[in-house]
Amino acid sequence: MELPFVKYSTSAQKTPSIFILLILAVVVLGLIPLYHPFNWYPPGLSITQNPSEISPNYHADEEQKIEINEAERCDIFNGEWVWNPDAPYYTNTTCTEIHEHQNCMKYGRPDSDYLKWRWNPNECELPIFKPYQFLDLVRNKSLAVVGDSVARNQMQSLICLLSRVEYPVDISDNPDQSFKKYKYATYNFTLAIYWSPFLVSTKEVEADGPCHTGLYNLYLDEADEKWTTQIEGYDYIILNGGHWFARCSVYYENNQRVGCRYCGLPNVTELPAAYAYQRAFRTSLKAINNLENFKGVAILRTFAPHHYEGGNWNEGGDCARTRPYRSNETTLEGQNLEQYRIQVEEFKAAEKEGKMKGKRFRLLDTTRAMLLRPDGHPSKYGHWPNENVANDCVHWCLPGPIDSWADFSFHMFKMEGIRSLEEKLQ
Repeated sequence: MELPFVKYSTSAQKTPSIFILLILAVVVLGLIPLYHPFNWYPPGLSITQNPSEISPNYHADEEQKIEINEAERCDIFNGEWVWNPDAPYYTNTTCTEIHEHQNCMKYGRPDSDYLKWRWNPNECELPIFKPYQFLDLVRNKSLAVVGDSVARNQMQSLICLLSRVEYPVDISDNPDQSFKKYKYATYNFTLAIYWSPFLVSTKEVEADGPCHTGLYNLYLDEADEKWTTQIEGYDYIILNGGHWFARCSVYYENNQRVGCRYCGLPNVTELPAAYAYQRAFRTSLKAINNLENFKGVAILRTFAPHHYEGGNWNEGGDCARTRPYRSNETTLEGQNLEQYRIQVEEFKAAEKEGKMKGKRFRLLDTTRAMLLRPDGHPSKYGHWPNENVANDCVHWCLPGPIDSWADFSFHMFKMEGIRSLEEKLQ
């Protein structure tokens, strides 16, 4: 980011030396506050300067000012995975939030190189997530993650990364384990998950159905009130959806059945999953734009592709690779490309509408990075060998590649501070 610093001439002057010294003193004293990193943030963004106030267990080596560098104007989502010998930053023994089916260490995954990579943008440096700085950045704020089990995977990753500083208190007001709310007491930071795999109103009509994964009625023009009625007070929401749209479903609009996917019902038009996917995101993003009291930042997190090879999930497909792809070794294509295109298209439309309403939309583009990580899934290491469970090439090992999403989020939250300041200066 370039600040409008005054450029002074270095040509020879006939000014008396004492006058030059006085001028330099004034300039230096005037510029020092501009260089101080905490002056880049608006008054509402609380950044602690006294190390003793950051955490009761503060470590001096964590006291690094939040840096703003060339990544501000850089596409941080276009890059490669590079070796990172310092990773991982937690294990399955230091974090209790890891679900069994993502606990690849516990279930005997023999290789460990999948833990040792970080995302490196092509045109800039993306700083590694720093938990103390992140918690200072979100002090007195709140974050809700809305979506499916990959959304939960993301939230658990964040909790594990923050466990080096503090564990949250469970303040959930819903007995359903799919809706969890946590509080980081020292920082007054609230973190919540709202389960809504289709994002729109849904009714399960059969537990098994023709696909043996349930049959669902999707009301594509009605956003799911389980999350839309809860998010207005949040400072940040991260919205996502993806893999559930491959399930057998019947589609409704204006309370009229318009088609289905693999429903097996007579005289019902078969429609591709992309039909429902586009309408679900359009409805969800429009619902956010219509929330009069929502003043936070809405972040659309793009689709993270699965990596089944040799068959689908129910046909013995697996993801046994042990290293990332390079960007020139694979391409986004087929259904993955279609879902990504839909998300970006609907995001741009919502962002345009939102600007007229004073709403803020951001894109967390995880698709390109995660396409390159076929090595990061649990595969058969999310359960014991004698259990009859399909290989998991959808979710992500913890620790694992999904921890890089915290690097993205950390950077994006810092940029929000800069944008807020710039808007106030305009």
